[in-house]
Amino acid sequence: MVKITPNPPRAENLSAYTTLDTKKLREAADRALNVHLSPPAPAKPDTQDGQIFSVVPGLNTESVLTSLSETLASANAMVSDLAFELEGSRRHVALGIQQLIELGTLLANRALDDLELAESAR
Repeated sequence: MVKITPNPPRAENLSAYTTLDTKKLREAADRALNVHLSPPAPAKPDTQDGQIFSVVPGLNTESVLTSLSETLASANAMVSDLAFELEGSRRHVALGIQQLIELGTLLANRALDDLELAESAR
């Protein structure tokens, strides 16, 4: 049996979306779609004209110093072999280059030691 209500309560619009700005909703939806559907453009490498070699971005300091130390050790071995095949002033020049390489190696090794001390102190 249906009962007739003389004064039914007013149905208020309780929708949470009536007060939202549709323009802002559209912008938010577009941003969300762009993030998921449009991959970002690959970053252009920071190079200069004529640059052949570069260091990988984000490489940690320990790896850079280790590579430097190994490179200097290789250069030291090559110059040492060359110096013993030369005579006179050419030999002195090669030995001077070897000494500069050795000084660079000492600096790189010191930086590696300092880095290890800093990490062990943490």
